[in-house]
Amino acid sequence: MPSIILDPIDVRILARLQDDARLSNVELAKAVHLSPSPCLTRVKRLEQSGLIRRYVTLLDPIEMGLTVSVFIQVRLERQVESALDIFEREICGRSEVMECYLMTGDSDYLLRVLVPDIQALERFIVDVLSRIPGVGNIKSSFALKQVKYKTALPLPETRQARSIRKPKPAR
Repeated sequence: MPSIILDPIDVRILARLQDDARLSNVELAKAVHLSPSPCLTRVKRLEQSGLIRRYVTLLDPIEMGLTVSVFIQVRLERQVESALDIFEREICGRSEVMECYLMTGDSDYLLRVLVPDIQALERFIVDVLSRIPGVGNIKSSFALKQVKYKTALPLPETRQARSIRKPKPAR
């Protein structure tokens, strides 16, 4: 739950910014039915609270030549803190790794990797992944088609936004 109170206007601001972060403050204010000054104040509050972490530009991977999308399951030889730290440090330094999750179940990590071709994937697996100390097993699955992809987080419906409020302290 967010550490700040969100009202329906905050939710509308977040929804619009998730859809198009390039909106000017004037355009955003108009879209959420506020005047520009209070709108900017709200956006700054959402940024300062950490709810809005940063603004990014989403590139089309296919247009960028990154046509091979692969999910890689990695199992470590031993799941000890030092092995986890080494693996995570190595993976965080690799630009082709789009996402990395520490998992429960059969694998310790799940990676989503984007590369231009099979040869680049082979180089990544053989020259990088398999050489990380502690890696015990690697399984890859190719994504044939991206059925759904989104970056916008689900937001509470406007009528539910009020339920996010923290209870008032007892007197």
